[in-house]
Amino acid sequence: MKKPLLARIAAFALLPLTLSHALADATLHVFSWADYVKPELVTRFEEENDCKVVIDTFDSAENMYAKLKAGADGYDVVVPTSYIQKVMQAEGMFLPLDPAKLPNIKNIDPAFLKRLPDASMATAVPYMVSYNVIAVRSDKISDLKPTWASFARTDLKKRVTLLDDMRESVGAALKSLGHSLNTRDEKELAAARDVLIGWKKHIAKFDNEGYKSGIDSGEFHLVQGYSGDLWQVAEENPKVKILIPIEGTSLACDELAILKNSKLADLSHKFIDFLSNPEIAAENMQWTGYYAPNPAALKLVEPGFLKNPAVSLPPDIQAKCELIEDLGPDLAKYTKIWDEVKAAK
Repeated sequence: MKKPLLARIAAFALLPLTLSHALADATLHVFSWADYVKPELVTRFEEENDCKVVIDTFDSAENMYAKLKAGADGYDVVVPTSYIQKVMQAEGMFLPLDPAKLPNIKNIDPAFLKRLPDASMATAVPYMVSYNVIAVRSDKISDLKPTWASFARTDLKKRVTLLDDMRESVGAALKSLGHSLNTRDEKELAAARDVLIGWKKHIAKFDNEGYKSGIDSGEFHLVQGYSGDLWQVAEENPKVKILIPIEGTSLACDELAILKNSKLADLSHKFIDFLSNPEIAAENMQWTGYYAPNPAALKLVEPGFLKNPAVSLPPDIQAKCELIEDLGPDLAKYTKIWDEVKAAK
């Protein structure tokens, strides 16, 4: 039965209020690395968009991918590293991005985009770039050289940690031997396995989180870690020094993507665009300690930020750095030697 005209007008008048209430109830679920967005910026986004943001964290790109493949649901925005992003895109796990809803992606460095699998930003927008670096307690060790070979030092027994990350730790061993961290050569991988087993004999543990508090407290004297994490520690503790290995290191780009099953596509686009805004990206960089490939944002950061060795690498070292690549079927070769390293006594 049709409603009377006045009732229909009244119902229509309430529609904006209903939509506003629905937006206020929206909760954006983000799956990301720990400490990867400045909390005050999250609050600002919530206030500007009348929503809530919940961030769950993972400790490796592989674990994130495995969790989603196992059926973890309810996430909207995810932050995969580029080599995992390539796999997820091929498997149709992302929602295609709408450039019209992302005006700030014009700020992404086009030269850097050319190095990524999704150079057209069809499903992902570059967020932050990190390096795999070394941190040392300068009050405990005075003669450490900036080389991956430092992890072979037996005098640091049980005062050392390596990342519990197959590609990063195997990659460090490969670089120590002068090989590519994306090699498919089984002899080179076997040699890296032996190096890593040698390092393992005297490290305290493989670890992706505790190394930060450990190097800060002095429990650990030498750690392998992510550049932004260790930058944050070094900012608070001048005894912690960051070193870039002379053999070169990994360069990883984490990207922002929307999962295919997201029920908040518009809000997800707003979140990605918000983080790509130069003003926001600059503030976020200086809090996280990571480098955003956003030239407009780089013009807004404090000059001292770009002098940090965890952010700007010397040209000769940068030339030796490599993006971690998707290895396709050859990834099984890495999994095999990583299992052998983990099983070694």
